[in-house]
Amino acid sequence: MIEIHNLTKAFDDIKAVDDISVTIKDNSVFGLIGTNGAGKSTVLRMVCGVLKPDDGTVAVDGTPVYDNADAKKKLFFIADEPYFFSNANAKTMESYYSGVYENFNAGEFYRYLDNFNLDKNRKISTYSKGMKKQLALLLGICAHTKYLLCDETFDGLDPVMRQGIKSIFAKEMEENGLTPVIASHNLRELEDLCDHVGLLHKGGVLLSKDLEDMKSNIQKVQCVFATEEDARKAEKDMNIMKAERRGSLCTYTVRASREEVIARFAAVNTVFFEALPLSLEEIFISETEVVGYDIKKIILG
Repeated sequence: MIEIHNLTKAFDDIKAVDDISVTIKDNSVFGLIGTNGAGKSTVLRMVCGVLKPDDGTVAVDGTPVYDNADAKKKLFFIADEPYFFSNANAKTMESYYSGVYENFNAGEFYRYLDNFNLDKNRKISTYSKGMKKQLALLLGICAHTKYLLCDETFDGLDPVMRQGIKSIFAKEMEENGLTPVIASHNLRELEDLCDHVGLLHKGGVLLSKDLEDMKSNIQKVQCVFATEEDARKAEKDMNIMKAERRGSLCTYTVRASREEVIARFAAVNTVFFEALPLSLEEIFISETEVVGYDIKKIILG
């Protein structure tokens, strides 16, 4: 388990991470999502011990990470732009990581290279962006660490390669207890992968919940009321995050369970009513709009 307590990091007068506390459970896929500049990459770099927190702690299985080689052996970090040695090829990187991670499986690594059509002797500098991402992921998977930290790692992969990596993740989770931690802007991608999601905004945590629990507690409602009095009754004391009206059609984003929403609207007269689950992308937009990150402000000023 990775435990993050009151984590804070500033760069000069910019507070990149502000008092974050999150727990990442084993044998799950944790998705770290957030607005631009929310601090996702900084958090991952502190979790893997690359950056030292200004305040707070990061512990892996109860052991502090920073400046602790034993704790770091349980972590493999893949940056948004993976680093490779100058003039290196895949064989060079395998040789290096085999010396760093005692469980690195070189035979498996070369089998994956063949499956992904990556030339082990070709200079990595001549690889495409997607090929570099594939190589970084394969190195991380074959290191067989307990935790694999991925920063926008699926960005640049084509659909076939993304599906291939997802399948490998599922296999490693089942057979070796891998726990992937994935920071990404691609919310639709994470929705297919993640069990738990942490939402960051301006360096702080807006929420951290199981994805299914998150979806079950926010509903999108579309309805046409019989009268304005029915509309007022339905809206009274309802936890409305967002409300829109186009003609007679009312659309609400409501913080409540589906059962609560259905019961509320059953108590008033409606001509039309439906309650819909929100996608992760819609939840992200709704939650960030509540704290002032409004797409209309961005577009219209």
